[in-house]
This record gives sequence, structure tokens and C-alpha cells, in this order.
Amino acid sequence: MGEQSGWQLSDNAPEAYERYIITAFLGEWAQDLVQTAALKAGERVLDLGCGTGAVARSAASVLGETGRVVGIDTNESMLAMARRVPPPSGVAISWQHGDAAALPVPDAAFDVVLCQQGLQYFAQRAAALREMVRVLAPGGRLALSVWRPLERQPYFVALVDALEAHLNVEVAAPLRAAFTLGDTEELRELVTTAGFRAPHIRLVVKQMRFPSLAEYLPGYLAATPMAGAIAAMEGARRASLFEDLLNKLQPYVDDTGLAVPMECLVLVARM
Repeated sequence: MGEQSGWQLSDNAPEAYERYIITAFLGEWAQDLVQTAALKAGERVLDLGCGTGAVARSAASVLGETGRVVGIDTNESMLAMARRVPPPSGVAISWQHGDAAALPVPDAAFDVVLCQQGLQYFAQRAAALREMVRVLAPGGRLALSVWRPLERQPYFVALVDALEAHLNVEVAAPLRAAFTLGDTEELRELVTTAGFRAPHIRLVVKQMRFPSLAEYLPGYLAATPMAGAIAAMEGARRASLFEDLLNKLQPYVDDTGLAVPMECLVLVARM
């Protein structure tokens, strides 16, 4: 994720990210994005804004041993975590540090660019999309996902409201940034202006699931830029924050744990 978002994780946050974010929801979304891209054996794939590598690993598992997968991110700590996660059988994955607006790869180097929940964070969205065009071979394709607006995401509405009430607007700002590109026509215009053609946008709804809401909330927040501010809270104030969150999210708890809907736009376009 790009510098604009504030999602530059360090310390133990990438481990928590893998456990509480990838496992609970982004891993399933990654599989959906790769399936939507309809990868073929031997293709060269770039996972841009790869984070801890869920999309890259999912792509590698379907390409066989003749393709190529490269994951690029600005966050060295996330890349370090990506390198530690056991890779799937299939093509090897190369992890690189790089800026989405100035990719460290040559022209026409890839057949497919994948970008899961990255575009909304890039400081220069239009430049990043032009770079995606540049690194794709003729006939190449893009598959990306972005969250729908915040009001469509009950889990994150509860988080933002509680963080702003118990801390401040600035602490919640990186979370709000996740939902700043949820307008279908804005997304379509960005992609076509960059040079892609015939974008097809699909609205996808999935459930985030985790066995225990009480365990999940501190685990999730430890995987975010808000972790430091929450850890610095006085004990009673921190307990009040989590009590508020538990109450707000109780309607999304069933007999198997947390079960809350999430909405996403998934776009496919071609060169």
C-alpha cells in the first residue's frame, strides 16, 4: 500500500496482518481476484501493492512452473513477511520494493497486473495506472479490487466511529482512506483515461468470519497503523473502546462467531 494511506506497518504488525486480515477476509478476496483474472499457464503476473503476498501466492498456485510472479510493495516490513510465508507449489515468486507511480520493471514485462485494495491508497493514482499500462504487453489485462464506500461496510463503520469517539479523527484517517474509491464511475474513468479499454466492474459481497469477536478486535487492530495509538491509551480508556466495539458489532455475531458482510468492486480491463 502506498505512502498516502499511512499503512506503513512495522514491528509485529505484518504478522498480525497475515493472521487477522489475510486469514479472516483478504485471503478469500485474493482467490476471487485471481479467479476473475482467468490466469493461464506460462503468463507473467505482477501483484502491485502486494502486502504480505496473498494475491501473488494465489496466482503462483495456478500458473504452474512456466509462468512468472512478481510482488511489488513500498513497505519493506510487509515484503519481509511475504518472504517468510511458505510459498505454494508452482512458479517461484520474486518480491521487490517499488513505487506504484515509477515501477522498477521494463516495458511490456507482464501479461497480467493484479492489484488488490491498492489503487485507493496510491498517492498518484493516475500515474500508477499509466505505469500498469506501460508494463503490460499488448493484449495484457488488469484485474483490481477496491472497497465500496464506507457506509456499505458495517464492520469498518463501527471501527471508524469508535476510534473517532475514543481517540480522534487523525487516528481513524488511515482506515477511512480504504474507502475513498468506491464510486463505480470514478473508477471506470480513472482506468479508461489511463489507456485501458472495456472495463468490466462487478459488485462482490462476501462475509468476514472469525470464531471470536473478542479475540478478533485486538488482533485486527494490532495489524493496522492505529495499533500504536491504541497501545498508548490508558487501560480504562482502552477497555472502554473495546467494549464500545463489542456492542456495536454484536448484531453480526452468530453461533459460529463474527459474520459481517463486506462489499467490493472488482474490475477487469484490457490493453
